[in-house]
Amino acid sequence: MNDPGTTMSLHGRHALVTGAASGIGRATALLFARAGAAVTVAHLARADEAQALVAEIVASGGRAQAIDADVSRSADVASLVATSAAALGPIDVLVNCAGIIQQKPFLETSDDDWRRMLDTDLGSVFLMCRAVLPGMVQRGDGVVINIASDLGILGRAEFAPYSAAKAGVIGLTRALAREFAPAIRINAIAPGPVDTQMLSTASMSAEWIAKEKDIPQARFAAPEEIAATALFLASDLARFYCGQVLGPNGGSVMP
Repeated sequence: MNDPGTTMSLHGRHALVTGAASGIGRATALLFARAGAAVTVAHLARADEAQALVAEIVASGGRAQAIDADVSRSADVASLVATSAAALGPIDVLVNCAGIIQQKPFLETSDDDWRRMLDTDLGSVFLMCRAVLPGMVQRGDGVVINIASDLGILGRAEFAPYSAAKAGVIGLTRALAREFAPAIRINAIAPGPVDTQMLSTASMSAEWIAKEKDIPQARFAAPEEIAATALFLASDLARFYCGQVLGPNGGSVMP
């Protein structure tokens, strides 16, 4: 066993984080870089934010690159994976964090609403895993962390596509964990409410805000609190975790 004092280190590893220009993805990329990983900051049309994050990592002595890609599109995913590996080496850790959310009554949900949510929040996880796992299999090592949501467990009125997509992420995580263990560790994180641009109170209804805060902790998490769970799962400390769904959720789900 590694020295317990160094098992949180990601030194020498390359981590690819999708949705990394802001929120949980940004906090995760920054924390991974501080733990010694080289980081690919994958984003969609958010070049200024992504490059600012890369500059922050590099200024601290780390290695990072930003790549613009729509991870709901197979061609973009293939290019992202190839380009990131060519620059920073094989991908050792994949964090699937890209996602969107929408509040809408189910009977008003259009075909486009449904497809967009499923393609972005679930389809991207499928595409990224399919692109990255072959290299991990070849090397006999790797970590995949999929960002789900407590709503993938609880469900919520007016969030049917989002809840369904995140439940799918959990199911996909468990299936892949069984298929690729023991060499590759695949787990998920199902956060509760997190203070990000996606969950900005400016874009949320009063009812939505009230429901988010109606948990034992009675607050939103900071993105860094979710990133800490991701770092644990990426580290050697989590070597016996397989197909698990960790819940930094403030008590919204108590299994």
